Amino acid sequence: MHPWTIDESVIEIGKRIDLGIFTQHVVINVAKLVHMQTDYSLRSAVLDCDIINIDGMGIVWGARLLGFNVPERVAGIDLFYHLLAFAEKVGYPVYFLGAKPDVIERAIIKTKECYPNLVIAGYHHGYFWDNEEDIVRRIQYSRAKMLFVATSSPQKEQFISRWKTSLGVDFAMGVGGTFDIIAGKTKRAPLWMQKCGMEWLYRLIQEPGRMWRRYLTTNLKYIFMLIKELRAKYLY
Repeated sequence: MHPWTIDESVIEIGKRIDLGIFTQHVVINVAKLVHMQTDYSLRSAVLDCDIINIDGMGIVWGARLLGFNVPERVAGIDLFYHLLAFAEKVGYPVYFLGAKPDVIERAIIKTKECYPNLVIAGYHHGYFWDNEEDIVRRIQYSRAKMLFVATSSPQKEQFISRWKTSLGVDFAMGVGGTFDIIAGKTKRAPLWMQKCGMEWLYRLIQEPGRMWRRYLTTNLKYIFMLIKELRAKYLY
């Protein structure tokens, strides 16, 4: 993992794009780290990425307890906004892929309002799995420099990894539910909850039926994983 700040991450991404070096980016949170222990396809796709940022205060706190210097959490959605501002400034075309058709349409409208000079090379909803090659050709023909994929894990990581030599972009990043937030379908937690690591609780309150089992199991497994690592570090 790369324990960088958001600004450091944007600078490094910009350097790699300028050099024409393809970059697959991913963020790691508690749920993804836990699933990587048993989902080896997800594990392989994540470890194959060129830049791995830490998204999730649980990972930040755990890393610090283990003695690693992690300056801050780099939330995927925050990095996404920083990268859009960067792309608008330097003129890099971007491509949005994912979410439901109505959601991606609203997300594009909102993005144009916030970044009027951003070059949006193209976009497509996330229901394309029966015809991936056609989507890959669309992205390639769009001549986009940056690709943002808003589908679930491990689909987005595996899609980028599978097609990275054919996409024609210099940077690709999975952004999960970011388009839903931009479109106003879901809301992000208040800033104070983000800072104290309680963003997961806000999501649980919004979607209890879908999220309670995920957070209960992954958070507990992560605690046991962290305890095991702490014991190995300080008791042996």
